[in-house]
Amino acid sequence: MKVYKMEPIDLLVKSHGFHPEKIQKIVTGTRYTAVLLQEGNIGVCANLGTKVDPNLKMYHALHIADLSHRIVLNAYFNAVLNYSNLSTDGGDIFDVIDFQNYQNSAMIGFFKPVVEKFQKKGIPLHIFDPRYQEDIITTEEDKEDFLQKADVVILTATSIFNLTFLKILSSTSKYCDIFLLGPSAPMTEEIFQYGNIKAIFGSTFAKNDERVLQIIADNGGTRQFLKYGKKRTLFRRNDI
Repeated sequence: MKVYKMEPIDLLVKSHGFHPEKIQKIVTGTRYTAVLLQEGNIGVCANLGTKVDPNLKMYHALHIADLSHRIVLNAYFNAVLNYSNLSTDGGDIFDVIDFQNYQNSAMIGFFKPVVEKFQKKGIPLHIFDPRYQEDIITTEEDKEDFLQKADVVILTATSIFNLTFLKILSSTSKYCDIFLLGPSAPMTEEIFQYGNIKAIFGSTFAKNDERVLQIIADNGGTRQFLKYGKKRTLFRRNDI
């Protein structure tokens, strides 16, 4: 079993610091939080039921163990880091990665559009997400056993803020390819310090796009605001 000592949010705070003076405003709804930087960059992070205070003064004294603070930090780093030219324009993960090359595929977090593509191609997939009760969801009790034999995992980027990221990685074998997915994903090569991560599938938005911010304020979700964004992909370099 692999042992990692630092969660990604903690790693990014250590590497980059947190500079609230760079933030123009925080916008939050029931489903997502967005951080708008002074320069216009937008970063988002899912809430998963956690209430987030949009008052910027609340985060001048940082409490990194607090989930609401971690959500703001996650969105902040997405705004700071995701616009790097290291990433490329990316399509849907299923169109970029050939999952027919794998034998045991797992998904942590229910991404319905991706699941539908697996089903259409007849590729078996074990899905784990305690928020859903659908028949296609595998029980949480079986998660760790299956992760130990999985050779590919599609991992929701919300695992970064909610402190499940390291546990999931530590449950997989060194031969398992992990793809980080979702608009909450910080797109930075620092994430590849966690050896199994092979690519990050995230998003960027046009600077100062009020449409995205308003959708989030109105409790909208991924499908509503992502049509105004651009899907991006960051691949692991062979020399990392």
